[in-house]
Amino acid sequence: MYARNVTLQLRTSTGAEFTRTLENDVLPMLRKQNGFKDEITFLAPDGKQALAISLWDGKENAEVYGRETYPAVLTRLAKVVEGTPQVESYEVSNSTFHKIAARV
Repeated sequence: MYARNVTLQLRTSTGAEFTRTLENDVLPMLRKQNGFKDEITFLAPDGKQALAISLWDGKENAEVYGRETYPAVLTRLAKVVEGTPQVESYEVSNSTFHKIAARV
């Protein structure tokens, strides 16, 4: 399993709009992607920053999403995001929810 972590700086007082946009526009796009497994999103208590972690079957699926669909996601979020989101990618080493054990 593979993860994309996206850190976003949000415009002032847009936390609720960010959450609505994610639910109504972004998640339906993600669900259509090959290899998409899950999305976990965190909103900082002050509402100025969000962290979105998407989980994928493999690196290839995440990379295709990054090239082909992620630009459209950024367009949908443009009203609430300030600056350029920071994207990091990781191999998932374990997950209790997804029943992934650490590699030995």
